[in-house]
Amino acid sequence: MASPSLVIRNLTARPMELKQIEYSEVLPSIGGATIANLTTNFTSLLRSNNTSSSSPAENAPIASSVDVSVSLQPFKTTKTDIQPASKPNQSISLTFEIDSERHRLDRLAPTVASTVLTSLSPEPRFNFTAIYLAQFSHLTIYSSTNLSSWMSALKDDTPLPALSIPGTHNSPTCHRALPSVRCQATSPPEQLQNGVRFFDIRLQPEDPQDLTKDGLVLVHSVFPISLTGAKYFRDLVKEVFTFLDQNPSETVIISVKREGTGDATDAQLSRILRDHYAGDVNHWFTAPRIPTLGEARHKIVLIRRFGLEDGLRNEWDGAGWCIDAENWADNTPNATCPSGDVCVQDFYEVLETQNIDKKIQYSEEHLARAAKCVCKLPQSGDLDATSVPKQPFYINFLTASNFWKVGCWPEKIAAKVNPAIVEYLCTKHNETEGVDRPEGENEAVKLGDGGTGIVVCDWVGYKGDWDLVRCIVGMNAKLEIREQNL
Repeated sequence: MASPSLVIRNLTARPMELKQIEYSEVLPSIGGATIANLTTNFTSLLRSNNTSSSSPAENAPIASSVDVSVSLQPFKTTKTDIQPASKPNQSISLTFEIDSERHRLDRLAPTVASTVLTSLSPEPRFNFTAIYLAQFSHLTIYSSTNLSSWMSALKDDTPLPALSIPGTHNSPTCHRALPSVRCQATSPPEQLQNGVRFFDIRLQPEDPQDLTKDGLVLVHSVFPISLTGAKYFRDLVKEVFTFLDQNPSETVIISVKREGTGDATDAQLSRILRDHYAGDVNHWFTAPRIPTLGEARHKIVLIRRFGLEDGLRNEWDGAGWCIDAENWADNTPNATCPSGDVCVQDFYEVLETQNIDKKIQYSEEHLARAAKCVCKLPQSGDLDATSVPKQPFYINFLTASNFWKVGCWPEKIAAKVNPAIVEYLCTKHNETEGVDRPEGENEAVKLGDGGTGIVVCDWVGYKGDWDLVRCIVGMNAKLEIREQNL
């Protein structure tokens, strides 16, 4: 059965044009010699010019170079008549033109997931990444960005909840630990270098009866995060500030919850954090409100999932201390904290492997909620600030676990959920093609800024696979173009 024709989605802020297609096929070697079966398989859309050039694919001669003209508008999906390669020994390369620059996708093949396009211009101004979903013949193109400083492309006045932010769940649990405790494949510094900007942290005060001591142990539920000894919040904070010193355009949002064993209280945790860690407003954003990106740059923004000591309720002229997510609904597919600052999807009780599909559904639904938001940008003039509802952080946990089921440990669930969300972001997120809308609801109402909110992942970066992070960061493109047009 023939593969469906290629669909291309341009999720960049720039119009581009598909200009050239090259196709080749290599047959198995016979008697030590490689025989190339040079064929073409194009529809009437394509006009062959019978030229050839050196092949971009290793050991694969060019069968044909075909000039085409396919317009790819920003944030649009375009159906073509191009038949993708259907066998591992076949190869198609695509050349795109953007503002007089040419960039080539060297190999579009079933064995290839994502790749950075090769620039054919000597001094390129742009860089692009493509993610190919072979099962749908669907190619998505994102603007490549330096993941260590991706926030530098956004303006200071941008409200922080408007951003599409990759995050990790139980972020420091990358050590040798119980398999139901370990949630991450990479260390926090590596996560930061590859675009993660939200950390989910669980802490246990080491000596809660003596508040002059600053020991805060990193835990996951009642378990230590490492079988080789306690790991401490102090060391994690140092790693975060080392990163922020190297990348001052960035911010890191840290959500803190008290867990662990013993009789420590939220009040004790809040006082330790205030007195020993987050008292410096030049390095921590602890006001009880949501900041702009400019206010948060080069700082840790603290979200608290704990109650406050009575004295801290008088901080910030009596408004309290830190962004308030204290009354976080448990195991919820969708709930807003009473403060209005956080709207969360945190359904985590996946008791059987069959429930993973329900987790994926809830995750996609929360992505859709975030995508509909249109943030108020200063000086935009297109929205009445008095009529725009408060935009909370949409926090979307892709994570779940069941201690007693091997198939429901964090690594196993992530192996199913993460690729499903990559697929959703590439093919459906903030998309209108083939989407049913309620009667009377026009496209302008349906489509917002297309953001994802904060997407909290397990086992991201496993074996070097950062596609999910790149997809999330790429969803900032529509917000960027709004800011550029101000």
